[in-house]
Amino acid sequence: MSALALNAEALYSELLRGVQALVGPQTRLVGITSGGAWLAERLQKDLGLSGQHGTISSAMHRDDFAQRGLAAGGQTQLPFEIQGADVLILDDVLYTGRTLRAVVNELFDYGRPASVKLAVLVDRGGRQLPIQADFAAARVALLPTQSLALARDSAGTFSFEVEDKA
Repeated sequence: MSALALNAEALYSELLRGVQALVGPQTRLVGITSGGAWLAERLQKDLGLSGQHGTISSAMHRDDFAQRGLAAGGQTQLPFEIQGADVLILDDVLYTGRTLRAVVNELFDYGRPASVKLAVLVDRGGRQLPIQADFAAARVALLPTQSLALARDSAGTFSFEVEDKA
């Protein structure tokens, strides 16, 4: 573990505030498996939105599928019509942009949304593709050898796990 300390609950409060400006009456929340799905679930409730949030997996459209295979994290579940919808994709950490590229491809397999926006807890830079969040609760710099992931305990409280891959 690294010494980096990020308060995930404080960042969630900032995300909640920022997302309010992005959400309209026709907005559908879609969380990327798994951290983004946890965010979408909690935001759906905290924003008082009717209906259900969606969960989307990047597994089938990843450019490194041959190396990674199918993740055990979950499959895409979109309990609403994508065609013509305003979609807000949620993720815990935005890094290279490759996961988001795969997620957008997966989303378009279900229809053509009217708009797609992105909100993240943390933007850590290091982009390899021209992808940008519409809202990021925080921007942090990490070494390329470090990974940052959202964790959730049994009470639903968020925290971050930082791992050194070196």
